[in-house]
Amino acid sequence: MRSPTTQTLEIQVADAARALAALGLVDAFGHVSARDADHMVITPAADLATVAASDCLRVPLTATALPSGCPAEAWAHLALYQRYPTTGAIARAQPAASLAVGMRTDRFAPTHGQACWLGDSIPVYPSALLVREADRGRRLAEAMGSADAMILRGNGAIAMGSDPATAVATMSVLAAACTVWLQTRDEPVAAMSAEEIRSWQAVKHELLPRLGAHLLRKATTTRLTR
Repeated sequence: MRSPTTQTLEIQVADAARALAALGLVDAFGHVSARDADHMVITPAADLATVAASDCLRVPLTATALPSGCPAEAWAHLALYQRYPTTGAIARAQPAASLAVGMRTDRFAPTHGQACWLGDSIPVYPSALLVREADRGRRLAEAMGSADAMILRGNGAIAMGSDPATAVATMSVLAAACTVWLQTRDEPVAAMSAEEIRSWQAVKHELLPRLGAHLLRKATTTRLTR
């Protein structure tokens, strides 16, 4: 696999999309995008396991209409890029555990070290309405707050990263955090202290890209051995 610096964004986005599928984080629905100056590159409305770089679409960040073949929830991606200028990529997926968490709480704290990379706490977007309009996209972006990931009640999750691989890593960490939270929510647990959370967040930019590269390699190996 080529390094991100030698790949076009379309290749990075398509690789990340197929990784989400291979890792079991999406079913027939989901999308990946990446910022490219004043545009975003996004996967089409299609099964992510089948997406190729040539299938990806380019959409202006100031778009007032979506091109043919673009997923309607691209409005959420556009709103997040507009609100968070340092965000480089976004992954939208449906980890099974996120659906259960979204039914039980409106926010939860990091459950383990890597979960601290998601933020001081992880919000749950309160509406299960599909985000298929610009106004709903803006409301979703506002609800993200300072976190890098959010549960969408009844509708999976959305995660941000510096590039497509780290967006996949963020989504994977969120899925694990949801699973751990569900397994421990009825038991006494030792909460992560503010000092512990900060110590993990301090190494996020060093370790999260490593996790992203590992997950894309793992996903590629999984596809080749099937």
